[in-house]
Order: sequence, then structure tokens, then C-alpha cells
Amino acid sequence: MKLIKPVCLSMGMALTLLAAPTLHAKTFKWSSASDIPTLDIHSQNNALGNGVHAAIYDSLVYYNSTSFKPEPQLALSWKNVSPTQVRFQLRPGVKFSDGSPFTADDVVFSITRAMAKTSNYAVYAEGIDKAVKVDANTVDILLKAPTPTLINQLTELRIMSKAWAEKNNSTSPKDIKTQEETFAHRNAMGTGPYMVKEWQPDQRLVLAANPNYWGKNPTNVTEIVYTPIKSQATRLAALLSGETDFVLDPSPQDLPRLRSNADLKVIDGVENRTIFLGMDQHRDELPGSNVKGKNPLKDARVRKALYQAIDINALNRVTMRGLSQNTGTLVAPQVNGWTKKADARWPYDVAAAQKLLADAGYAQGFEVDFACPNNRYISDEAICQAVTAMWARVGVKAKLRTLPLVTYFPMIQRYEASIYMLGWGVPTFDALYSLQSLLRTVGAGGDGNYNVGRYSNPQMDALIERVKVETDLKVRNELIEKALVLSHEDVAYLPLHNQIIPWAMRKNIQAVHRADNRIDWRLVKVN
Repeated sequence: MKLIKPVCLSMGMALTLLAAPTLHAKTFKWSSASDIPTLDIHSQNNALGNGVHAAIYDSLVYYNSTSFKPEPQLALSWKNVSPTQVRFQLRPGVKFSDGSPFTADDVVFSITRAMAKTSNYAVYAEGIDKAVKVDANTVDILLKAPTPTLINQLTELRIMSKAWAEKNNSTSPKDIKTQEETFAHRNAMGTGPYMVKEWQPDQRLVLAANPNYWGKNPTNVTEIVYTPIKSQATRLAALLSGETDFVLDPSPQDLPRLRSNADLKVIDGVENRTIFLGMDQHRDELPGSNVKGKNPLKDARVRKALYQAIDINALNRVTMRGLSQNTGTLVAPQVNGWTKKADARWPYDVAAAQKLLADAGYAQGFEVDFACPNNRYISDEAICQAVTAMWARVGVKAKLRTLPLVTYFPMIQRYEASIYMLGWGVPTFDALYSLQSLLRTVGAGGDGNYNVGRYSNPQMDALIERVKVETDLKVRNELIEKALVLSHEDVAYLPLHNQIIPWAMRKNIQAVHRADNRIDWRLVKVN
């Protein structure tokens, strides 16, 4: 995908659709394995949560579900005033769901809030110095340097009411590393097509149509009911019985049965999400390991041994039932910067893995903590169980523990896992998002915000800093490839696969499958 430069765009398909008349009111009932972690739009950067937030809150721009190019949402148009100043003309007459007007003050407040210390969204504000109000309907975003991915980044920076946040003591995002809550964690008030009617965490979320929505929603869905159901069998039973209309994450083993059911349909495609394993490369001693006084994971030979002990083809064939695309890098092919060279894998080789461990001084292997989510990615727990067995063949005794999404992600961000699973989607469709989040040394402004193994290489940092500001696409992509190849050589991570995402639904449901595994609420219909 080509980078989207910040220029004025036409209204596009979405607003044409929004002008269509509303049909007979319907309820859309859907499910997946985990609940959203928060309603706070700047607290936890979680793909499932972000997709739900997009029903409640708007951003300045949003991706068209067909072309995946950013198009106007709360911003009618934008233009470069200079290479480091982009001016946004805001949509007039927009109201929040409580009837209060949307203005430039809300944009400035929200972008500033996304850059707060407790925000997990600073990576989307990369390159932004500040947002400045020009007048009630105009905002300038001032950049630290030319930022070629700015418009793509803004698709994930949703806008909150400044007055509402101030009234409810929610001017700062909830810190996901703590148990403290803000009002915005369990409540929401945006300009999107829906508003929160009820949220009982881990039980159900109910959204109702926003009567003050600025667009004319073409969907006939006036109520959305989301029910998290961890059990695969129970999710399947709910779909088969009609208790739910749509399952975001059907299990691979159930797909043949679902595809053959005349009352259902399955649509699928490759997601722009890569599943990989990270490793603690920072601590001098790993908690819970039988190796004392040193950290085996700091040794590149050990990391490579773990990599080469994984039979990736067996994972694809047996665990994923073919619903995965083997990868050797941290970004999927849909992402700008992916190359075949960067995608090369270290080969599966048990003998080579055993020799690497012996050369590193671990001929008898070692014990290590291994943490995985059990309700976030397709077959996540099963993948980790299979990998644990593969490592055991070379003497590495991984002590597997699995946790639900809501406790897993805060845990790994507190650096409490020695080896961990992560799935990384790329909302900007540009590799910088992954490089900065996963490979940049942990720092400020989104640097290393999910580098929870604390990998650090000054050469990598220098490459990423150049990628941030390089505007020549050819040069920039060469730098990205160098960074991805360096990650491979350092064995910074153990890449597994890109997810292939099937959606299962009742025959009467219309939805557009997206590479970011996100439902476009404007395009869902219940016939």
C-alpha cells in the first residue's frame, strides 16, 4: 500500500452510503472470545476495543472499507500549509450524543490527551508537536518534522468531548498498568453512529443508535449487542441457535461445519496482523528460571535456538488448520515496507537448535516462564501448547501460563513475562508503526510502547529515527527493509504467522470483511 500523503480528499464512498435512508430497525448480536478492555479511547491500544470505539467515537479521518484509503470523517478536508503544518477544516454542525456541539477545542484536547503520559496511543501521534485551534472549525497540526504517515495515524485518534472529560475528571487516560479507573473507562460519549446503553464487563455491551449522529446511517441496525464468550464450543452453539448473528473468531476446526450449514455463511481473508513471540532481553536474571545469575535470552544463540526449534509448518497444518500464513518478519504483506527479503525465516532444524544451545552453555536446556493469552488470537493457547512441546524436544522447559486478555496485556506491559505471545496489527498500514512500537528502545512518545522484552540496539534505533522523517518513499522503504532484516539477524522476536481471519454469520447478515479484522458499523445490515 502506498503511503497516504496529507492532501485534501473527496468525500468518498462512506458518506454516499451515509446519505441512504434508514431501513427497518434491527438488533445486531455478535460475539468473540474476549471483552474489550476499556471504553477509554486513549488507554489501551487493543484492536478489538478500537473497533468498538469506532462505533461510538469518530476520528478526523477513517479508512474506506473497500479502498482502505483514509477519507473525511470529522475533518472535511486537509492541506499542507508547510511540510510541518497541516490544516484541517472540520465538519460543521456535528454534535456529540448528548447534543453538545463538536468544535476545534475538542480536537486539540483529544490529540493532546492521546499524547499524555498515561496514554497508550502516543504511537499514533508520532511526529506531532501540538494541535492548535485556528477558529471554531479549523485546526492546525504542527509537526516536529515531515511525517509521511500522519493521515494514516489519525484514523486511530478518536475525538472526545473536552467539556465531558473535564466534567467527569477524565482529562487523562486511564493508566492500564494500574487498577485505578476513570469515568471514561466505563462510560463514553462521542459523535459516532452509536452510543453506550450498557456495559457489564465480561458479560455484555449494548450500543444504541445515536439520535444526534451527523450522518444518515444506511444500516438498519439500531442496536448492537456484544457478548464475549470465551468457550469456542459455546460461541459456536450461540451462532447455530441464532442467539448470536455473527462470530468474529470462529475456531479453525469448526469451519468445515459452519461452511456446510445452509443457514450460515463464512467470509475470510488475510489480516494485517502478525503473531510472534517476544523474549525478555533486559533482565540480568529471569524470574522462575533455574538459571541463576544470568539471562539465557540475552544470548542471540539461545533466541535462534528457540526459533529453529519451532516447526512452523506443523503449526500451520495441525494447530491452525491452514488458517495462517507463515512469516519471517513482523509485518504482513499488505503493510508498506514488507519485502520478500525481510520475510525470510530461519529454518526449522532441531539439531541446529540443540547445537546453538550447547554452544551457549545450555546443553541440558533450561527452565523459562512462558505467558500467552487464551482468548485474544485464533488458537492462541493451542499454539503456545504446541510450541512448549517443540521446545521440550531440545531441552527447554517452558512453564506455560495462559491468561485472559484483560489481565494479560497489563501484565506483559509491566514486564512480568520472560517469553510472551503478541499479535500486532498495523492500523497505519505502514511498517513504522511496528518498528517504533516493537523494536525501538523503550522511551517517550510511543517509542517501544509494546517492546515489552526490552530489545535494544542503537543501530536499530538510528534506522527507525530516519524512517520517521524520510519523505522519499524509495529511500524510506530501503531503510525499513534494513531494519526488518536487522531484527531477523538479531532474532529480536520469533515470528510465527500472519492470521487468516474467517468471519462466521447468519445468512441474513451483510458485512464487509476488512484486513484489520474490524467491523465497519456503517455497512452492517440485518435482512
